[in-house]
Amino acid sequence: MVSTETPICDFGWQAPDFSLPGTDGRQWQLQDCMGEKGLLVMFICNHCPYVKAIRERIVRDCRELQSHGVNSVAIMSNDPTQYAEDSFDNMAAIARQFDFSFPYLLDESQAVAKAYGAVCTPDFFGFNAEAGLQYRGRLDASRKETAADAHRDLFEAMLQVARTGQGPREQIPSMGCSIKWKDA
Repeated sequence: MVSTETPICDFGWQAPDFSLPGTDGRQWQLQDCMGEKGLLVMFICNHCPYVKAIRERIVRDCRELQSHGVNSVAIMSNDPTQYAEDSFDNMAAIARQFDFSFPYLLDESQAVAKAYGAVCTPDFFGFNAEAGLQYRGRLDASRKETAADAHRDLFEAMLQVARTGQGPREQIPSMGCSIKWKDA
């Protein structure tokens, strides 16, 4: 597995729209996902050890952010033919097992990951109420470890976005497994 870091935040960059199927049987668009004060777009998958290590914390933080007007959506863009664990059926099973409070969407064509410039799992994009990018960093200081008491970078950044519409100027990149792109 190739470990990759995200690029720095391009403040104000507008979230591209999408229309993707969710594990809940619904078709979701960007506007359906937006919260009153912002949206966290997460590129995740089922097989990545970086994602597996933080899944419970993602669920915790997304639930808490929702109470502050920030909604969340998770998008899986890997090629499931390379990793069967990332299949749509397995996505639905993971969403149920971990009680996702947010839509878990399949980007089968990988066009959404490309439009966002996603590079790894997890890759976090925090947008304000106007869909302007304000955060592109890590979840917390733990990396791949399962430390529950790590500083909550993403959570604190999105609280700031909810309060002020602006993210912190200092951000530490997320690290994870590279997205598994389909052969051309």
